[in-house]
Amino acid sequence: MATVATSVIQGQTDLPTYHQIPETKYELDWADLVTLDLSQFDQPGGKQKLATQLFEAIQKIGFFYIIGFGLSQEQVDRQFAIGKEVFQLPTEEKLKYRADLENGGYNGYKPLGLREVKPGVFDNTEIYNIPKWIPAFERPHPEVINRNKQEIETFARHINDNIVGKLLVLFAIILELPEDYFLQRHRYEEKSDCHLRYMKYHRRTEEQNRILENVWVKGHTDFGSLTLLFRQPVSALQVRTPEGEWKWVKPYPQSITVNLADSLEFLTNGFLKSSIHRVVAPPPDQADIDRLGVLYFVRPEDSLELRPVVSDVLKRLGYDKTTDGSAVGITAGEWVKARVAKGVSKDKARSDLSEQQIIGGKAAKYYD
Repeated sequence: MATVATSVIQGQTDLPTYHQIPETKYELDWADLVTLDLSQFDQPGGKQKLATQLFEAIQKIGFFYIIGFGLSQEQVDRQFAIGKEVFQLPTEEKLKYRADLENGGYNGYKPLGLREVKPGVFDNTEIYNIPKWIPAFERPHPEVINRNKQEIETFARHINDNIVGKLLVLFAIILELPEDYFLQRHRYEEKSDCHLRYMKYHRRTEEQNRILENVWVKGHTDFGSLTLLFRQPVSALQVRTPEGEWKWVKPYPQSITVNLADSLEFLTNGFLKSSIHRVVAPPPDQADIDRLGVLYFVRPEDSLELRPVVSDVLKRLGYDKTTDGSAVGITAGEWVKARVAKGVSKDKARSDLSEQQIIGGKAAKYYD
Protein backbone atom coordinates (compact mmCIF):
# COMPACT_ATOMS: atom_id res chain seq x y z
CA MET A 1 0.00 0.00 0.00
CA ALA A 2 2.83 2.42 0.81
CA THR A 3 4.24 2.00 -2.70
CA VAL A 4 0.97 3.11 -4.23
CA ALA A 5 0.78 6.14 -1.98
CA THR A 6 4.36 7.18 -2.83
CA SER A 7 3.87 6.80 -6.59
CA VAL A 8 0.70 8.86 -6.49
CA ILE A 9 2.50 11.67 -4.65
CA GLN A 10 5.39 11.53 -7.14
CA GLY A 11 2.94 11.96 -10.02
CA GLN A 12 1.22 15.01 -8.60
CA THR A 13 0.96 18.35 -10.38
CA ASP A 14 -0.22 21.65 -8.96
CA LEU A 15 -3.98 21.76 -8.47
CA PRO A 16 -6.17 23.80 -6.13
CA THR A 17 -6.77 21.81 -2.95
CA TYR A 18 -10.22 20.22 -2.94
CA HIS A 19 -12.22 20.60 0.26
CA GLN A 20 -15.12 18.25 0.88
CA ILE A 21 -18.28 20.06 1.93
CA PRO A 22 -20.00 19.38 5.28
CA GLU A 23 -22.59 16.63 5.45
CA THR A 24 -26.25 17.50 5.81
CA LYS A 25 -27.49 18.23 9.30
CA TYR A 26 -30.84 16.63 8.47
CA GLU A 27 -31.50 13.21 9.97
CA LEU A 28 -32.72 11.33 6.91
CA ASP A 29 -34.17 7.83 6.61
CA TRP A 30 -30.78 6.16 6.13
CA ALA A 31 -30.31 2.67 4.72
CA ASP A 32 -28.78 0.12 7.10
CA LEU A 33 -25.75 -1.08 5.12
CA VAL A 34 -22.99 -3.51 6.05
CA THR A 35 -19.37 -2.24 6.19
CA LEU A 36 -16.52 -4.47 4.98
CA ASP A 37 -12.97 -3.68 6.13
CA LEU A 38 -10.75 -4.81 3.25
CA SER A 39 -7.63 -4.44 5.39
CA GLN A 40 -8.68 -7.81 6.90
CA PHE A 41 -8.48 -9.56 3.51
CA ASP A 42 -4.91 -10.88 3.88
CA GLN A 43 -5.19 -11.72 7.58
CA PRO A 44 -5.64 -15.38 8.66
CA GLY A 45 -9.27 -16.26 8.00
CA GLY A 46 -9.90 -12.74 6.70
CA LYS A 47 -11.24 -13.64 3.27
CA GLN A 48 -13.74 -16.13 4.69
CA LYS A 49 -14.88 -13.65 7.35
CA LEU A 50 -15.40 -10.94 4.73
CA ALA A 51 -17.18 -13.36 2.39
CA THR A 52 -19.60 -14.28 5.19
CA GLN A 53 -20.26 -10.58 5.86
CA LEU A 54 -20.78 -9.92 2.17
CA PHE A 55 -23.13 -12.88 1.82
CA GLU A 56 -25.27 -11.47 4.63
CA ALA A 57 -25.20 -7.99 3.06
CA ILE A 58 -26.46 -9.11 -0.33
CA GLN A 59 -29.34 -11.04 1.21
CA LYS A 60 -30.84 -7.73 2.30
CA ILE A 61 -29.77 -5.21 -0.29
CA GLY A 62 -27.12 -5.05 -3.01
CA PHE A 63 -25.35 -2.05 -1.47
CA PHE A 64 -22.53 -2.05 1.08
CA TYR A 65 -19.61 0.08 2.28
CA ILE A 66 -15.93 -0.77 2.17
CA ILE A 67 -13.16 0.77 4.25
CA GLY A 68 -9.47 -0.08 4.63
CA PHE A 69 -8.93 -0.04 0.86
CA GLY A 70 -5.43 1.44 0.80
CA LEU A 71 -6.07 4.97 -0.46
CA SER A 72 -5.86 8.05 1.75
CA GLN A 73 -8.47 10.81 1.80
CA GLU A 74 -5.81 13.10 0.32
CA GLN A 75 -5.43 10.78 -2.67
CA VAL A 76 -9.20 10.60 -3.15
CA ASP A 77 -9.54 14.37 -2.85
CA ARG A 78 -6.90 14.79 -5.57
CA GLN A 79 -9.24 12.95 -7.94
CA PHE A 80 -12.09 15.27 -6.94
CA ALA A 81 -9.78 18.21 -7.68
CA ILE A 82 -8.92 16.84 -11.13
CA GLY A 83 -12.60 16.23 -11.89
CA LYS A 84 -13.49 19.77 -10.82
CA GLU A 85 -10.84 21.17 -13.17
CA VAL A 86 -12.19 19.08 -16.08
CA PHE A 87 -15.72 20.44 -15.67
CA GLN A 88 -14.48 24.02 -15.38
CA LEU A 89 -13.08 23.85 -18.92
CA PRO A 90 -14.99 25.80 -21.61
CA THR A 91 -17.81 23.80 -23.18
CA GLU A 92 -16.23 23.94 -26.63
CA GLU A 93 -13.05 22.41 -25.20
CA LYS A 94 -14.92 19.61 -23.43
CA LEU A 95 -16.91 18.80 -26.57
CA LYS A 96 -13.67 17.95 -28.38
CA TYR A 97 -13.63 14.80 -26.24
CA ARG A 98 -17.33 13.92 -26.53
CA ALA A 99 -18.14 10.22 -26.05
CA ASP A 100 -19.76 8.33 -28.93
CA LEU A 101 -22.82 7.72 -26.78
CA GLU A 102 -25.29 7.20 -29.61
CA ASN A 103 -23.24 4.17 -30.74
CA GLY A 104 -22.71 2.77 -27.26
CA GLY A 105 -19.36 4.42 -26.54
CA TYR A 106 -19.05 5.82 -23.03
CA ASN A 107 -15.40 6.89 -22.88
CA GLY A 108 -14.82 10.64 -22.86
CA TYR A 109 -17.21 13.51 -22.19
CA LYS A 110 -20.98 13.34 -21.78
CA PRO A 111 -22.45 16.87 -22.09
CA LEU A 112 -25.01 18.47 -19.82
CA GLY A 113 -28.68 18.12 -20.78
CA LEU A 114 -28.44 15.26 -23.25
CA ARG A 115 -31.29 13.17 -21.83
CA GLU A 116 -34.87 14.30 -21.39
CA VAL A 117 -35.86 13.23 -17.89
CA LYS A 118 -39.35 14.71 -18.00
CA PRO A 119 -41.07 16.42 -20.95
CA GLY A 120 -39.20 19.71 -21.40
CA VAL A 121 -36.72 19.07 -18.55
CA PHE A 122 -33.27 17.66 -19.28
CA ASP A 123 -30.65 15.92 -17.17
CA ASN A 124 -28.31 17.96 -14.99
CA THR A 125 -25.20 15.77 -15.28
CA GLU A 126 -21.81 16.18 -16.89
CA ILE A 127 -19.61 13.08 -17.04
CA TYR A 128 -16.02 12.40 -18.00
CA ASN A 129 -15.10 8.71 -18.29
CA ILE A 130 -11.49 7.52 -18.43
CA PRO A 131 -11.13 3.95 -19.75
CA LYS A 132 -8.52 1.42 -18.72
CA TRP A 133 -4.95 2.50 -19.44
CA ILE A 134 -4.25 -0.12 -22.11
CA PRO A 135 -3.33 0.33 -25.81
CA ALA A 136 -6.81 -0.67 -27.00
CA PHE A 137 -8.30 2.41 -25.32
CA GLU A 138 -5.75 5.07 -26.13
CA ARG A 139 -7.58 8.31 -26.86
CA PRO A 140 -7.07 12.07 -26.58
CA HIS A 141 -7.85 13.75 -23.25
CA PRO A 142 -7.93 17.37 -22.03
CA GLU A 143 -4.59 18.72 -20.89
CA VAL A 144 -5.57 18.53 -17.21
CA ILE A 145 -5.97 14.74 -17.64
CA ASN A 146 -2.71 14.44 -19.60
CA ARG A 147 -0.77 16.42 -16.98
CA ASN A 148 -2.04 14.14 -14.23
CA LYS A 149 -1.94 10.88 -16.20
CA GLN A 150 0.53 9.10 -13.90
CA GLU A 151 -1.51 9.91 -10.81
CA ILE A 152 -4.85 8.99 -12.42
CA GLU A 153 -3.53 5.72 -13.84
CA THR A 154 -1.96 4.70 -10.52
CA PHE A 155 -5.21 5.50 -8.72
CA ALA A 156 -7.30 3.51 -11.24
CA ARG A 157 -4.96 0.53 -11.22
CA HIS A 158 -4.97 0.47 -7.42
CA ILE A 159 -8.77 0.28 -7.54
CA ASN A 160 -8.62 -2.58 -10.04
CA ASP A 161 -5.84 -4.57 -8.37
CA ASN A 162 -6.39 -3.95 -4.66
CA ILE A 163 -10.10 -3.23 -4.32
CA VAL A 164 -12.05 -4.76 -7.20
CA GLY A 165 -9.78 -7.81 -7.27
CA LYS A 166 -10.47 -8.55 -3.61
CA LEU A 167 -14.24 -8.11 -4.01
CA LEU A 168 -14.30 -10.47 -6.99
CA VAL A 169 -12.47 -13.09 -4.92
CA LEU A 170 -15.08 -12.71 -2.17
CA PHE A 171 -17.92 -13.32 -4.63
CA ALA A 172 -16.14 -16.45 -5.89
CA ILE A 173 -15.79 -17.71 -2.30
CA ILE A 174 -19.50 -17.10 -1.68
CA LEU A 175 -20.36 -19.19 -4.76
CA GLU A 176 -17.79 -21.90 -3.84
CA LEU A 177 -15.92 -21.30 -7.10
CA PRO A 178 -12.13 -21.12 -7.55
CA GLU A 179 -10.99 -17.83 -6.02
CA ASP A 180 -9.76 -16.51 -9.37
CA TYR A 181 -12.98 -17.38 -11.23
CA PHE A 182 -14.24 -13.81 -11.62
CA LEU A 183 -10.71 -12.39 -11.81
CA GLN A 184 -10.17 -14.40 -15.00
CA ARG A 185 -13.26 -12.76 -16.48
CA HIS A 186 -12.26 -9.22 -15.46
CA ARG A 187 -8.63 -9.07 -16.63
CA TYR A 188 -7.29 -5.53 -16.82
CA GLU A 189 -5.36 -6.09 -20.07
CA GLU A 190 -8.44 -7.35 -21.93
CA LYS A 191 -11.04 -5.10 -23.56
CA SER A 192 -13.90 -4.16 -21.25
CA ASP A 193 -15.80 -1.00 -20.41
CA CYS A 194 -14.32 -0.52 -16.92
CA HIS A 195 -13.69 3.15 -16.30
CA LEU A 196 -12.92 5.85 -13.77
CA ARG A 197 -15.60 8.53 -13.80
CA TYR A 198 -15.74 12.18 -12.80
CA MET A 199 -19.37 13.25 -12.54
CA LYS A 200 -21.06 16.55 -11.78
CA TYR A 201 -24.72 17.04 -10.89
CA HIS A 202 -25.54 20.70 -11.38
CA ARG A 203 -27.81 22.19 -8.75
CA ARG A 204 -31.44 22.66 -9.75
CA THR A 205 -33.91 25.43 -9.01
CA GLU A 206 -36.88 24.96 -6.71
CA GLU A 207 -39.15 25.13 -9.74
CA GLN A 208 -37.23 22.40 -11.56
CA ASN A 209 -37.34 20.18 -8.49
CA ARG A 210 -41.08 20.75 -8.18
CA ILE A 211 -41.64 19.66 -11.81
CA LEU A 212 -39.41 16.63 -11.27
CA GLU A 213 -41.01 15.80 -7.91
CA ASN A 214 -37.44 15.95 -6.57
CA VAL A 215 -36.32 12.91 -8.61
CA TRP A 216 -33.24 13.73 -10.68
CA VAL A 217 -32.50 10.21 -11.95
CA LYS A 218 -35.26 7.60 -11.93
CA GLY A 219 -34.67 4.26 -10.20
CA HIS A 220 -32.42 2.03 -12.31
CA THR A 221 -29.70 -0.62 -12.23
CA ASP A 222 -26.10 -0.28 -13.44
CA PHE A 223 -24.76 -2.10 -16.48
CA GLY A 224 -21.67 -4.02 -15.41
CA SER A 225 -20.51 -6.02 -12.38
CA LEU A 226 -19.92 -3.44 -9.64
CA THR A 227 -20.06 0.32 -9.15
CA LEU A 228 -17.79 2.03 -6.62
CA LEU A 229 -18.70 5.51 -5.37
CA PHE A 230 -16.06 7.34 -3.35
CA ARG A 231 -17.58 9.12 -0.36
CA GLN A 232 -19.98 11.76 -1.65
CA PRO A 233 -21.00 14.23 1.10
CA VAL A 234 -23.94 15.74 -0.84
CA SER A 235 -26.81 13.44 0.13
CA ALA A 236 -28.81 12.50 -2.96
CA LEU A 237 -28.36 8.76 -3.52
CA GLN A 238 -31.20 6.46 -2.51
CA VAL A 239 -31.43 2.68 -2.65
CA ARG A 240 -34.64 0.67 -3.08
CA THR A 241 -35.22 -1.99 -0.45
CA PRO A 242 -36.77 -5.42 -1.23
CA GLU A 243 -40.00 -4.00 0.24
CA GLY A 244 -39.99 -1.21 -2.36
CA GLU A 245 -39.04 1.60 0.02
CA TRP A 246 -36.44 4.26 -0.82
CA LYS A 247 -33.69 4.78 1.78
CA TRP A 248 -30.95 7.41 1.73
CA VAL A 249 -27.32 6.27 1.47
CA LYS A 250 -25.26 7.99 4.15
CA PRO A 251 -21.79 9.32 3.23
CA TYR A 252 -19.83 7.10 5.62
CA PRO A 253 -16.39 8.60 6.53
CA GLN A 254 -13.41 7.44 4.43
CA SER A 255 -15.50 4.84 2.66
CA ILE A 256 -16.50 3.62 -0.77
CA THR A 257 -20.13 2.73 -1.40
CA VAL A 258 -20.41 -0.36 -3.60
CA ASN A 259 -23.43 -1.66 -5.49
CA LEU A 260 -23.98 -4.79 -7.53
CA ALA A 261 -24.89 -4.44 -11.20
CA ASP A 262 -26.50 -6.32 -14.10
CA SER A 263 -23.67 -8.62 -15.17
CA LEU A 264 -23.35 -10.28 -11.77
CA GLU A 265 -27.11 -10.82 -11.71
CA PHE A 266 -26.99 -12.47 -15.15
CA LEU A 267 -23.93 -14.58 -14.26
CA THR A 268 -25.60 -15.90 -11.09
CA ASN A 269 -29.09 -16.38 -12.50
CA GLY A 270 -30.53 -13.71 -10.22
CA PHE A 271 -28.86 -14.78 -6.96
CA LEU A 272 -26.67 -11.66 -6.89
CA LYS A 273 -29.22 -8.94 -7.53
CA SER A 274 -28.45 -5.77 -9.47
CA SER A 275 -29.16 -2.95 -7.03
CA ILE A 276 -31.96 -0.50 -7.79
CA HIS A 277 -31.05 3.08 -6.92
CA ARG A 278 -31.89 6.65 -7.86
CA VAL A 279 -30.68 10.22 -7.38
CA VAL A 280 -32.95 12.82 -5.80
CA ALA A 281 -32.72 16.48 -4.83
CA PRO A 282 -30.44 16.97 -1.80
CA PRO A 283 -31.82 18.18 1.54
CA PRO A 284 -32.36 21.95 1.97
CA ASP A 285 -28.95 22.69 3.51
CA GLN A 286 -27.24 21.22 0.41
CA ALA A 287 -29.72 22.35 -2.25
CA ASP A 288 -27.47 25.11 -3.61
CA ILE A 289 -24.37 22.93 -4.03
CA ASP A 290 -23.20 21.20 -7.20
CA ARG A 291 -22.67 17.49 -6.51
CA LEU A 292 -19.25 16.34 -7.70
CA GLY A 293 -18.49 12.62 -7.71
CA VAL A 294 -15.62 10.18 -8.31
CA LEU A 295 -16.68 6.66 -9.26
CA TYR A 296 -15.25 3.46 -10.71
CA PHE A 297 -17.34 1.15 -12.88
CA VAL A 298 -16.37 -2.53 -13.09
CA ARG A 299 -17.45 -4.48 -16.16
CA PRO A 300 -16.58 -7.97 -17.41
CA GLU A 301 -14.49 -8.53 -20.50
CA ASP A 302 -16.45 -7.58 -23.62
CA SER A 303 -16.34 -11.11 -25.03
CA LEU A 304 -17.81 -12.83 -21.96
CA GLU A 305 -21.18 -14.43 -22.62
CA LEU A 306 -23.56 -13.63 -19.78
CA ARG A 307 -24.34 -17.29 -19.18
CA PRO A 308 -24.98 -18.35 -15.55
CA VAL A 309 -22.04 -19.99 -13.79
CA VAL A 310 -22.19 -23.59 -12.63
CA SER A 311 -22.11 -23.43 -8.85
CA ASP A 312 -23.13 -25.86 -6.11
CA VAL A 313 -24.35 -22.89 -4.09
CA LEU A 314 -26.73 -21.81 -6.87
CA LYS A 315 -28.00 -25.41 -7.12
CA ARG A 316 -28.63 -25.63 -3.38
CA LEU A 317 -30.45 -22.29 -3.36
CA GLY A 318 -32.52 -23.01 -6.49
CA TYR A 319 -30.78 -20.57 -8.84
CA ASP A 320 -29.52 -23.22 -11.29
CA LYS A 321 -32.39 -23.15 -13.81
CA THR A 322 -32.32 -20.82 -16.80
CA THR A 323 -35.16 -18.31 -16.46
CA ASP A 324 -36.77 -15.57 -18.53
CA GLY A 325 -34.30 -13.22 -16.87
CA SER A 326 -31.39 -15.01 -18.50
CA ALA A 327 -29.04 -13.19 -20.87
CA VAL A 328 -27.64 -16.34 -22.49
CA GLY A 329 -26.33 -15.49 -25.96
CA ILE A 330 -25.57 -11.85 -25.08
CA THR A 331 -22.01 -10.77 -24.29
CA ALA A 332 -21.06 -8.29 -21.60
CA GLY A 333 -19.83 -5.85 -24.24
CA GLU A 334 -23.05 -6.08 -26.23
CA TRP A 335 -25.17 -5.46 -23.12
CA VAL A 336 -23.20 -2.40 -22.01
CA LYS A 337 -23.08 -0.78 -25.45
CA ALA A 338 -26.79 -1.36 -26.03
CA ARG A 339 -27.71 0.14 -22.65
CA VAL A 340 -25.51 3.18 -23.24
CA ALA A 341 -27.07 3.82 -26.66
CA LYS A 342 -30.61 3.37 -25.35
CA GLY A 343 -29.83 5.77 -22.51
CA VAL A 344 -29.49 8.68 -24.93
CA SER A 345 -32.25 7.69 -27.34
CA LYS A 346 -34.76 10.47 -28.02
CA ASP A 347 -37.93 8.38 -28.23
CA LYS A 348 -39.37 9.04 -24.74
CA ALA A 349 -38.62 11.10 -21.67
CA ARG A 350 -37.20 8.89 -18.92
CA SER A 351 -40.17 9.74 -16.67
CA ASP A 352 -42.47 8.01 -19.15
CA LEU A 353 -40.44 4.79 -19.17
CA SER A 354 -40.99 1.83 -16.88
CA GLU A 355 -39.31 -0.66 -19.19
CA GLN A 356 -37.01 -0.30 -22.18
CA GLN A 357 -36.06 -3.03 -24.64
CA ILE A 358 -32.26 -3.27 -24.83
CA ILE A 359 -31.00 -6.25 -26.84
CA GLY A 360 -31.86 -9.91 -27.51
CA GLY A 361 -35.30 -9.59 -25.95
CA LYS A 362 -33.83 -8.29 -22.69
CA ALA A 363 -35.23 -5.13 -21.13
CA ALA A 364 -34.08 -2.65 -18.51
CA LYS A 365 -36.61 -1.51 -15.92
CA TYR A 366 -37.02 1.90 -14.33
CA TYR A 367 -38.63 2.57 -10.99
CA ASP A 368 -40.56 5.44 -9.41
